[in-house]
Amino acid sequence: MKLKDRVAIVTGAGQGIGKGIALALAKEGCKVVVSDITDKTNDVVKEIESEGSEAIAVKCDVSKFEDTEEMARKTLEKFGRIDILVNNAGIYPFKSLLEMTERDWDKVLSINLKGVFNCTKAVLPKMVEQEGGNIINIASIAGAVIGYTNLAHYSASKGGVLGFTRAAALELAQHGIRVNAIAPGAILTPSTQAVGEDVIKQMEQSNPLKKIGRPEDIANLVVFLASDESSYITGQLIVADGGNTIQ
Repeated sequence: MKLKDRVAIVTGAGQGIGKGIALALAKEGCKVVVSDITDKTNDVVKEIESEGSEAIAVKCDVSKFEDTEEMARKTLEKFGRIDILVNNAGIYPFKSLLEMTERDWDKVLSINLKGVFNCTKAVLPKMVEQEGGNIINIASIAGAVIGYTNLAHYSASKGGVLGFTRAAALELAQHGIRVNAIAPGAILTPSTQAVGEDVIKQMEQSNPLKKIGRPEDIANLVVFLASDESSYITGQLIVADGGNTIQ
C-alpha cells in the first residue's frame, strides 16, 4: 500500500495501458478517477471496487479544456484532493506523411499533446495549494527516442510530451510537484492484438528480451514514479521497451 489514501486521475483508462495503470494504483491504496472518452470506464471502476478500493468514472475529452476542468472538479468534489495525474490518453492512427491532412495532424496533436497541457493545467491549482503532487506523462519511444514511419503526427506529439515534461518539471519543482515521462515500446493491448498473432510473434523475436510488454510493465513504473521511492526523480524519461531502442 505505497500510495494509501492518495488520489489519482488516470486518463485513457478505459482499456489497455491506462486500465492497467488504474488497477495498479488502486491496488497500492489509491482512490482512482478512471477517465476516458468512452463508457468502458464503468467496467474498470467495478473491477477496482470489487477489490475493495474506491474509484469513480469520469467521461472526458482531454482535447477540451472545459472537460478537463470538470474532471478536476468532480475529483475534488468526491475525494477532496489530487495527488497524482497520469496523462495516458492518446491515439495513433497510421498514415503516411504524403497522405496526411491538416485535420489528421490537428486531431492527433490536440489529444496527445494539448491533452497533456489541458489536464495538467486543470489539476495544478490544487497541487500548488497542497504544495505537492506527481504528474506522469505517457510518451512513447516513437518521437521521444526514435522516429517511426507513417506516424509523423504521433511522433511529433510524443516528442512534444517529452519537452513539456522537462520544462514543467523545472517550473513546478518549487511547488513540490514532480513531473516525469515514460516511453513504452510495443505493449500488448487490444489495439496491438488487432495486428494478429504472426506480427506479435515477429515483434517478440526482434526484441532483445524476446517478449512484448504488458500493461502491468508500464503500470509498475507509474506506481514507482508516483511513490515516495522516487522522490529525487523529476524531469526524466524512462524507456520501457525491452531494449529495442539500444539495438
